[in-house]
Amino acid sequence: MVKTIELVDGVVKMLDQTRLPREVVYVDCKDYHVVAEGIKKLWIRGAPAIGIAASMGIAIGANDIKASSYREFMAGLEPVFQTLLATRPTAVNIQWAVDRTRKLLAERKDEPVDALKVFLTEEANRVLEQDIEINRTIGKFGAQFIKDGDTVITHCNAGSLATGGYGTATGPIRVAVEQGKKIHVYADETRPVLQGCRLTSWELMQDNIPVTLITDNTAGAILRKGEINLAIVGTDRTVANGDVANKIGTYSLAVLCKENGVPFYVAAPLSSIDFSMATGDLIPIEERGPEEVTHIFGCHIAPEGVKVRNIAFDVTPAKYITGIITEKGVFRPEDLHKLNQPGADLDSIMMKAKG
Repeated sequence: MVKTIELVDGVVKMLDQTRLPREVVYVDCKDYHVVAEGIKKLWIRGAPAIGIAASMGIAIGANDIKASSYREFMAGLEPVFQTLLATRPTAVNIQWAVDRTRKLLAERKDEPVDALKVFLTEEANRVLEQDIEINRTIGKFGAQFIKDGDTVITHCNAGSLATGGYGTATGPIRVAVEQGKKIHVYADETRPVLQGCRLTSWELMQDNIPVTLITDNTAGAILRKGEINLAIVGTDRTVANGDVANKIGTYSLAVLCKENGVPFYVAAPLSSIDFSMATGDLIPIEERGPEEVTHIFGCHIAPEGVKVRNIAFDVTPAKYITGIITEKGVFRPEDLHKLNQPGADLDSIMMKAKG
């Protein structure tokens, strides 16, 4: 698998995913402003991956802070936090990375500033390593719902490119293949940025996993014909009642699956679950520039001057979701809030495949 991001000698090396699949190019981000630019311009995307990028951006931003005390150091970090938080509002993982950093530094406030800087670099690499392991665990929990011979549909890209490696929605697919199951994947193209077309189909082909690319509008026709056994998608923010924000078009796919009796699963690492929000109606939804709709690879395809609404994400209500796959197990949306309750008996509410 191609590396999405890494931190080497104080430089964040970020795969520019806007150039895939035509070329594989890495951008050297030598300060946190460039990391923020990469998040905003979609050089890196996917909730787990931008959480990792934020952690690495914090680490290299910290290296440039001149401070002699914990208080001065935290004051110097504040612009770094705010710059990263301002990049993309829907995915909760940037806030997660900032909150995690604040908590861990507060526990080490008596340590020298230089030691804190070293710690943040180590922490950023730890976040990367943990993400890969979390994805593998999600894969193991999710693979039980994929049978030999199944066809899976996915939307956008929640594969290795959207994470530290291995992938969330593709995690169960990869594990199923490793288990020897013969499966096939349908990848929605995912307009307007074409993450399914450019990224999901490309990375599955790199791993010799059978994949067929379809336009977003084709999904309903294939589902109606009974050609799909289950859907698995990722998430940018899942909230306490089980509502899920993901790439625009996810809601449409979930409704189509419900109408046609096809199970719809969401792969959600705990870092992307926001228990502070009660419902999906509270999730801030990013709207992006019109050029993503009016242009494809720099080519103008729309009438000059046409008005554009480019909503980047939608919210899928919990009633359309069969199960949410986390590193703690698979749960029905209505049980998700119990993961945030200390001492909860998760085994008693965990979903398990029949047979």
